[in-house]
Amino acid sequence: MACFSDYLRLVVLVCMLVCSFAHLQRFEHPAKADGTLSFLVVGDWGRNGSFNQSQVALQMGRIGEKLDIDLVVSTGDNFYDNGLKGINDPTFEMSFTKVYTAKSLQKQWYSEIAELFFVDTTPFVDKYTTDKDHTYNWQGLPSRKTYINNILKDMDLALRESSAKWKIVIGHHAIRSAGYHGDTPELIHHLLPILKANNVDLYMNGHDHCLGHVTSQDSPIQFLTSGAGSKAWRGYVNSNYGNALKFFHDGQGFVSVELSQTNARIVFYDVFGEVLHKLSLSKELHSAM
Repeated sequence: MACFSDYLRLVVLVCMLVCSFAHLQRFEHPAKADGTLSFLVVGDWGRNGSFNQSQVALQMGRIGEKLDIDLVVSTGDNFYDNGLKGINDPTFEMSFTKVYTAKSLQKQWYSEIAELFFVDTTPFVDKYTTDKDHTYNWQGLPSRKTYINNILKDMDLALRESSAKWKIVIGHHAIRSAGYHGDTPELIHHLLPILKANNVDLYMNGHDHCLGHVTSQDSPIQFLTSGAGSKAWRGYVNSNYGNALKFFHDGQGFVSVELSQTNARIVFYDVFGEVLHKLSLSKELHSAM
């Protein structure tokens, strides 16, 4: 990493189950020779190729080749409807291996970053532990309160210690979103203050089956939703954001991110690979087009 640490660093920090017991897991990924980095972001995709998942994958392959991407980031909900039953579950092949076949996509996939910080947002959401129609097993884990506190402590420490040019936090649930699920109050209360205090540039999420861009009213953080990898939810948008809502698309698609030392370029694409929205950031100027 030393060869480009003064230019652009990419370190993947995973803050999930492990953060209840130790420091964040760290995975280093080399940037290109010129110090730049590019990747795609897609979420909520695993439906055996249906609901336009295969078409989105096709366009991801084309854009991935054009940008010579280094990796792919998934914002979660990877295998519908009930996840994987085991390591030999054929759903993995039907929803992943046989769908994302383009040569440009045969890179490392990071689920849920230069530094990219992945946070497990599920424990924060109150309804996941209070819904009487579901059963929850916390055996072998600390209490939910302790678990959340450890996540926040480890995330805060990792962000504070980071010297990266860009800090990008990725979780499944939105902090700000104009989609069906919308804002997550628990993340606004617990996580957002830490992101603000540590000068995070982007928060990227899935969960809402759409593409979206919401700006912050009191910080430089940009809130980006990329949860349109397959089944999309047509016809719903929360228009209460006013001018803070820079872009919303209720169809399928994905996002590309290109980073250099001073500039970031984020592009939203639809299911046909057409550009829907662009966002350009710099350390001197934040602007949306």
